[in-house]
Amino acid sequence: MGGTREKKAEYFVKLRELLEEYQSIFIVGVDNVSSQQMHEIRRALRGEGVVLMGKNTMVRRALRGFIADFPEFERLLPHVKGNIGFVFTNADLKDIREKIVSNKVAAPARAGAVAPKDVWVPAGNTGMEPGKTSFFQALGVPTKIARGTIEITSDIQVVSAGNRVGASEATLLNMLNISPFTYGMSVVQVYDQGQVFTPDILDIEEDTLIKSFTSAIATITAISLAIGYPTLPAVIHLLINNYKKVLAVSIASDYTFDAAAAIKDRIANPDAYASEVPVAAAAAEETAAPAAEEEPEAADESDDDMGFGLFD
Repeated sequence: MGGTREKKAEYFVKLRELLEEYQSIFIVGVDNVSSQQMHEIRRALRGEGVVLMGKNTMVRRALRGFIADFPEFERLLPHVKGNIGFVFTNADLKDIREKIVSNKVAAPARAGAVAPKDVWVPAGNTGMEPGKTSFFQALGVPTKIARGTIEITSDIQVVSAGNRVGASEATLLNMLNISPFTYGMSVVQVYDQGQVFTPDILDIEEDTLIKSFTSAIATITAISLAIGYPTLPAVIHLLINNYKKVLAVSIASDYTFDAAAAIKDRIANPDAYASEVPVAAAAAEETAAPAAEEEPEAADESDDDMGFGLFD
């Protein structure tokens, strides 16, 4: 009994240390994950993440004890259910998720197991003797005898996703050496800096997020300007618009200030600022004129020997 308490205390300390050290947590499903797969995943995450398993009751008790100091971890409690574990990391979430879910192994269909996907038996020769035809007929698999063996004449679905695999279906798939399922660690939820979200959020590209963020800012700015309510995105536009109004008042009246003086001077003396463009144009024309005047010299007709030599 004392040993069990000590182990629980050690687990609580370990969990608290990991919660303090790492900013991100993957809540992972470990149904049908073998110990060898778990070892390979731990090795793949070495230096980037830590895998921690534990009984749900013990994990919930530990988290409740930490809530006083870390209230944000209360968001994890609703997801501590089923056969799950934790992966702690400070690395890139997409990279770590890929390492978690990439380790999958093919597995045969077991009677009573829930099928994660539809299972089809493809058409083709099975290599089995005709005596087993009745077994295929009992399952509704269309067959014929070809060259002394059983041949399935068309593809047929034997198990539907979400349904349990029957004993006959499992036997058939094993007879045909079909391992239709793959098992591995899956990501159930992601905790990152106080927020919990589903893993499909990680599939959103940065460009999409930036476009959505920019669109939201533009909408807020438009509404703020329309109703005259100042918000952070609209402040710069409000300042510019008000500056234009003050500048217009200054131009229309005798009131002036430093920023408006240059504008007033341009309006009062347009000729002083209009000479720059003609000067530049004249300089360009002068540069191009000599080149236009140069023409190739015409060949003197007297120099032509008309096809005869000097002594012809």
